[in-house]
Amino acid sequence: MPSAKVFKVFLSAADREFLIKLTRTGVHSARMIMRARALLELDENDPDREGPAPDRAVVAARVATSTTTVGLIAKRFTETDGDVLATIGRKQRETPPVAPIVTGEVEARLIKLACSTPPEGYSRWSLRLLQRHVALVEDIPDLDHSTIGRVLKKRNCVLI
Repeated sequence: MPSAKVFKVFLSAADREFLIKLTRTGVHSARMIMRARALLELDENDPDREGPAPDRAVVAARVATSTTTVGLIAKRFTETDGDVLATIGRKQRETPPVAPIVTGEVEARLIKLACSTPPEGYSRWSLRLLQRHVALVEDIPDLDHSTIGRVLKKRNCVLI
């Protein structure tokens, strides 16, 4: 005997209409459409169906996904307090996967250095010369000459 449903899905008429329209028209990601179809199948308020919503295994077979995914969709629906867009959409990442090396402060210090007069014996700054001087400054991380070039190009700084 299958276990009782822990997370039940109750869609309003407007949410149901929105999900039906999303699955039938427009251009959306396949994952978003699959989640929308799963929510429609899990809906306990479906006016076209008599009785309770089908089991997760049946819904998973109809939507062509796993029972775990169907369970996670129902769980996320209850965690977002019935927000359909938050359930079918992609979660935004809280932090980037890799912290940026060049922050605003580092960028400002690098531009300040590039706009200063070049060292004695040099007529102008080159990217490799800037790389050597950045390595000598303690509070700026060591940057490659190509990174320095990208930062300067981004801010339209020309080494003359």
